[in-house]
Amino acid sequence: MGMASRSIGLKEIGEALKKAKSGWYSLHMAAASHAIAQRIPLVDFILEVRDARIPLSSHCQLLSNFPPSSLRRIIVMNKTDLANRSQLKDWTKYFEQQNCISYGVNSHNKENVNDGDIICCSASLCLQCDLLCSQETKDGAYSVTFFVARKPRMESGILDQRTIYLPLIFQIGSHPNIYVLDTPGILPPQIHDSEVCTKLALTGAIENLVGEKELARYFLAILNTSDGYKKWERLSTHGNDKSFTGQEVEGSSDSKLNMKRKRQYPSDHTQDFMVNRVRRTLFESISCLDGNVQNEKDLEELIEVQFTALREAFLVSLEPVNDSQTKISAKLLNLYRTGRLGHYTLDPLPL
Repeated sequence: MGMASRSIGLKEIGEALKKAKSGWYSLHMAAASHAIAQRIPLVDFILEVRDARIPLSSHCQLLSNFPPSSLRRIIVMNKTDLANRSQLKDWTKYFEQQNCISYGVNSHNKENVNDGDIICCSASLCLQCDLLCSQETKDGAYSVTFFVARKPRMESGILDQRTIYLPLIFQIGSHPNIYVLDTPGILPPQIHDSEVCTKLALTGAIENLVGEKELARYFLAILNTSDGYKKWERLSTHGNDKSFTGQEVEGSSDSKLNMKRKRQYPSDHTQDFMVNRVRRTLFESISCLDGNVQNEKDLEELIEVQFTALREAFLVSLEPVNDSQTKISAKLLNLYRTGRLGHYTLDPLPL
């Protein structure tokens, strides 16, 4: 990610942080954090679930309060289907160099891997690697305890308060007995790093503090300074919009094609033909840029041009500018968060 892309939106989010302070850190979360901190020394393994798109920014800050030598950590990079595949391999190697077991899972699309599956897979991995440091019980059996650390879930951009409870313990296996201390998702009282906060908000890990337009601008800056848009070149068909608008092709006698056209709903931005409209618009706007995307001024101007072009691509009706840009931003962020506009790893590898 270039310097220009990192600067877009960070100032606004930094100001919002000063105003919001610890708005997400409720009394429930404070109590959960205290309870978790007391239990960490009692477990055998820390199972830390991170977002593969932000492997560093999504770390559990509470764990930083404990010496690394005292934690036997397993890092699970979730949502690997939304991250850059080649960079994912580099991150796996990085964590191995830090003496952390790490692997990736995908719990985003239809082939879901839920929390229970993540935990069981981790336990199985440890067993295969003979990493379980078991403790013998009175009946001669062995036991091991996992601690799950993760960010809170967000439901439609709002913190899911159902996750803010005290840790629960349950058994998921025997021979050896495997217990899981399943903890609620927690956040630190404050996030001082504006860039980290921006990434957490962009990926949907924390509540949006500045409005969707600023997050959408930040995403467009990332897209514009990457090479991901180049694969959409085949969609660039100047002067031929009929295949994208849902209109029937003149003179077509293919009833199946006509039925397919009729099932296209321009109001649904997630349909393939609408997604392709957006991809084409973004590709052509970047390709026609008479400037340098690494220059912050040129990048700002490109983003403004893209907002105007995306209004037509998303078929947003003419209305006050702020209202239309809010709608465009919401649709754009949804397509990014579901992987329809490319796969990005936002955190750079530490030097």
